[in-house]
Amino acid sequence: MQINNGYETVIGLEVHARLATKSKLFSGDDIGFGAEPNTNVSPIVLGHPGTLPKMNKAAVEYAVKMGLACHCTISKHNYFARKNYFYPDLPKGYQISQHTTPICEGGFVPIKVNGKERNIQLTRIHLEEDAGRSIHDMDVENTCIDYNRAGTPLIEIVTEPDLHSGDEAYTYLTEIRKLVRFLEICDGNMEEGSLRCDANISVRKIGEKKLGTRVEVKNLNSIRNVKRAIEAEAARLINILESGDTIIQQTRSYDANTNTTFAIRDKEDADDYRYFPEPDLTPFYLSDSFIDKVKTSIPALPAERVKKYVSEMKLSEADAVLLTSEKSNADYFENLTGVCKNYKAAANWMLGPVQEWMNEQNKAIEDLPIKPITLAEIIQLVEDGQLSYTAAAGKLFTAMLQQPDANPAELAAQLDLIQQSNTSEIEPIVEKVLQKFSEKVLEYQKGKKGLLALFTGEVMKLSKGKADPKVVNNILLEKLKK
Repeated sequence: MQINNGYETVIGLEVHARLATKSKLFSGDDIGFGAEPNTNVSPIVLGHPGTLPKMNKAAVEYAVKMGLACHCTISKHNYFARKNYFYPDLPKGYQISQHTTPICEGGFVPIKVNGKERNIQLTRIHLEEDAGRSIHDMDVENTCIDYNRAGTPLIEIVTEPDLHSGDEAYTYLTEIRKLVRFLEICDGNMEEGSLRCDANISVRKIGEKKLGTRVEVKNLNSIRNVKRAIEAEAARLINILESGDTIIQQTRSYDANTNTTFAIRDKEDADDYRYFPEPDLTPFYLSDSFIDKVKTSIPALPAERVKKYVSEMKLSEADAVLLTSEKSNADYFENLTGVCKNYKAAANWMLGPVQEWMNEQNKAIEDLPIKPITLAEIIQLVEDGQLSYTAAAGKLFTAMLQQPDANPAELAAQLDLIQQSNTSEIEPIVEKVLQKFSEKVLEYQKGKKGLLALFTGEVMKLSKGKADPKVVNNILLEKLKK
């Protein structure tokens, strides 16, 4: 809970997720990001007289999928409404949305902050079409309008005023982004506007039950900025009350450079939008069989996988959370552990060499040329003592990136990486090291057992890292007895 000077911050979030359908919500226009301005438009999107909207079934399926993942009640009887307001990027003069009958009601999203778990309660998830985009920085004197985004399908995920800090909001949004990506209904890219967040923020004295006057901060474009904006706005609201002034209900925006919010307009209420049922779209009914079909298409979600990795694979919760940060990473790990039963080693490779490669190359796991079964063979070479982890994670892994179809054992042999485990080959090297450090041998035999690491390191150095450390230790321990 965020508390400042005896005040409590109360936050409700509205998250708009752009659904990854092929076409718009009520027309066949493409929704691909990055097209030339005003090319993905049609008379339906622009609201020309005589045009009629047509429902996108995939968008309904995606909305139901998100609702089920968030433990919502799915509304079987649905209809759309017109939300009337004038703005240049809204070509029809109204937005088709759901008002009285959201497709998903209630529900919750579990979060964990500072070791404490709780469920963030949802009010609703509803379907609506997006507006166009106003561009203010391309022309000095004019605002430019791009209608490509107009009509793209959105779900709006609305929480109760149930969050109390920037940290909680940050964690909640991280979970929402994970969910939409695991469900493959939205790419979750906040930079491209696929996921946008508005924060409703108010403050009140500790112990008060009545909510304070709320301020909405709109179109926050990163999870980090949501956290920063909430903290900055809460501090501003507290300062207003402490100064004896009155908070005005309004809509504001956030300047990340100055870490401040600024007013855009006074906040409208629902009555200002003059909602009424959309006359050009018939109500639609969701059958039990339709909902059940959607339910069967939901993959194992992050929380379920974390539980499995901790309870069945005996991984730490921290590692399990990292492994499920992206669906593609979790899927690769699932395939890897299907053929490699040393789960800890598999996790270490995923969070070590594989993650390092992705970070250095700025690539996703889908771009990794090494298949899970091949990575399992590399791990097995280490497990069998044929390769040191250092050689495998360094030289062999790097070589396999260039030759992903090669046999790991054969390539390791070509690179002269196979460990020496033959006692007759390693023993002369051990003798040489013990002779070189004869004084240290005496110290060891008098009780300075930590010197064993020195002897092992020297043997590994002389063998150019090829001696099997286990065999080296066994020989050393035997000879140091004498």
